[in-house]
Amino acid sequence: MSLKFSVGDLTIHRIIEQETTFLPALELLPGLTPEVLTENRAWMRDAGALDDKDVLILCFQSYVVKTPHHTILIDSCIGNDKPRPQRPKWNMKTDDTYMRGLAAAGFSVDDIDYVMCTHLHVDHVGWNTRLDNGRWVPTFPKARYVFDKTEFDYWTETHAKTPVPPFADSVLPVVESKQAEIVRSDFAIGDHTRILPTPGHTPGHAAFTFGRAKDDAVFSGDLMHSPLQTRYPELSVKFDVDQAQAAKTRRGFLERYCDTETLCCTAHFPSPSVGKIRRAGSGFTCEAI
Repeated sequence: MSLKFSVGDLTIHRIIEQETTFLPALELLPGLTPEVLTENRAWMRDAGALDDKDVLILCFQSYVVKTPHHTILIDSCIGNDKPRPQRPKWNMKTDDTYMRGLAAAGFSVDDIDYVMCTHLHVDHVGWNTRLDNGRWVPTFPKARYVFDKTEFDYWTETHAKTPVPPFADSVLPVVESKQAEIVRSDFAIGDHTRILPTPGHTPGHAAFTFGRAKDDAVFSGDLMHSPLQTRYPELSVKFDVDQAQAAKTRRGFLERYCDTETLCCTAHFPSPSVGKIRRAGSGFTCEAI
């Protein structure tokens, strides 16, 4: 299984926390019909994206990107010690899988210069913080944490009305420690790292593009959860705040990178999770490399 990729002057490492069954395909993708699922069942199972009960298999992972100047972690996964009662596999986790994965890739928490979150959902911010003597403190002590302003403002407003535990335990402590950068879409890190707005899943969802003067790699976050959504970009997940906008954004993204050499690094596709976008009829595929 590939955990390391090189493109241009970038080195990309996958840090996998879980690769496991998630929700039935027909539940996660409300627009999916049993007929379309039947048509695609064989290749989805071959790809490791669907089990024998039609439950989708998702990978939950971070990427660490080494540029010539920085070490950048994208999406900090699920985390430990966090109360997530709706998700038993995530609730009050105490395993060392994530930290072992980071170490196996050759990194310590002190090596990370930036943590960039595509959005602020529970499984993309979890390792932003860790429990230390009963307090949530930033896991990566030397890092600047990059949050999109539209996204941050949306969750600030939502949290003010009804408490959002992942925002409280995995985002606000970073702000309090003065390690947060609340940025707009013109934000860049040197000449290698840029923000590509991809709203729909959440209002401020962002993809990140890497490469000098061109997109050698793009990190798509929750723009798409399953390879089925490349074949049928109109299929949005039930968690998308604006399903119509998510579908439009997804097709635009896939058109943008279709038949280019850009590595598309997905958040949740099953291993190897990384591929190149190619046209397939009226849809697309993400051809694993």
